[in-house]
Amino acid sequence: MNTRLAVPFILFSVMLDSMGIGLIMPVMPDLIQEVEGQGIAGAAVWGGLLTTIFAAMQFLFGPTVGSLSDGFGRRPILITSLVIMAFDYVLMALAPTIGLLIIARVIGGITAATGSTAAAYMADISKPEEKAANFGLIGAAFGMGFVLGPVIGGLLAEYGTRAPFWAAAVLAAANGLFGYFVLPETVTDRIRRPFAWRRANPLGAFSNIGKLPGLKRLMLIVFIYNVAFFVYPGVWAYFGAERYGWGPGMIGLSLGFFGIGIAVMQGIMIRPIMRRLGERKAVILGCSAHIVAFGAISVVSNGWVALAFTPLAALGSIAAPALQGIMSRRASDDQQGELQGTVTSINAVATILAPLLVTQTFWYFTKDDAPVYAPGAPFVLSALLILGCIVIFMQTPRTRQSA
Repeated sequence: MNTRLAVPFILFSVMLDSMGIGLIMPVMPDLIQEVEGQGIAGAAVWGGLLTTIFAAMQFLFGPTVGSLSDGFGRRPILITSLVIMAFDYVLMALAPTIGLLIIARVIGGITAATGSTAAAYMADISKPEEKAANFGLIGAAFGMGFVLGPVIGGLLAEYGTRAPFWAAAVLAAANGLFGYFVLPETVTDRIRRPFAWRRANPLGAFSNIGKLPGLKRLMLIVFIYNVAFFVYPGVWAYFGAERYGWGPGMIGLSLGFFGIGIAVMQGIMIRPIMRRLGERKAVILGCSAHIVAFGAISVVSNGWVALAFTPLAALGSIAAPALQGIMSRRASDDQQGELQGTVTSINAVATILAPLLVTQTFWYFTKDDAPVYAPGAPFVLSALLILGCIVIFMQTPRTRQSA
């Protein structure tokens, strides 16, 4: 097997997870109306339910998939998930009822939980000082998928509501075949750990991983950070339309600009930043950049000025891989899959709760009888949450070199 191609496979798998979500977004309203015969309001309700189901499956199965990879290896988990993912997209392409779409989203959420296995694979092949930078590559791949997914999905939608699903199925199958030929196994007998259900469920995984020194506090930071970070995908479209009068095209371009910024920061800039500052200072720098960017966006009234702060917000994204690097150092080699699975579950819970928090905040401060008209209020809230992350992080003991 060609080990040089293993990292591109891992990164494309992560990008496919991210792209697969955005790929189907442009057609979901029309597809749900097609199978349910309801208007756009009813379609929005079903669309929200499908999103919640997807995130809930990631929460429930993130630790399970990660623990399976600790016991049976990363390679079979990653390749099998891609094969199942391909069949899942075929099911969505053929589904004639909302019930089958729900089943497909359940399966899709489980297969997307393999992001934990991809991160564990990167931890396996990385030296301790390289982990944060390599986790940054995963973040960059996710950012590129965030950019490419909606664009490709919108273009394919011209050929029908089912076309993006067929495209996603082909991509998943092709990547699975690619991985079959190039992906070596990294779990050896030295680090292999028998699978146990007590560690494979979210509560058991939280309890077990939380016993490692300092990880409970770091997991809390990861959760708060992800809730705050969700202000961009969660409320940006509504904020841009209300504050700057942007249409869908401009909103899409601005989100694409943000996604490219994340890809550049986490894929290119994070290595020199880590070499110069180290993980702890990178976390503080990233969080500080978020606070300044969110605070500025909350008050500026000119859309182009707001866009000027996008690179600063993208700089803030280095905090996430730096935190992952610190956490990975505190877990032993045979716990990497379980740790990354736990992080996946934390992210999933944040994804479930954050949209409600930021959209309700936006609604409260823009409704007709709002106490103060402040469409930027969600960004103020996110800045305060990030400030809380810094306060908690400063009280966290420094990372040991190994667990």
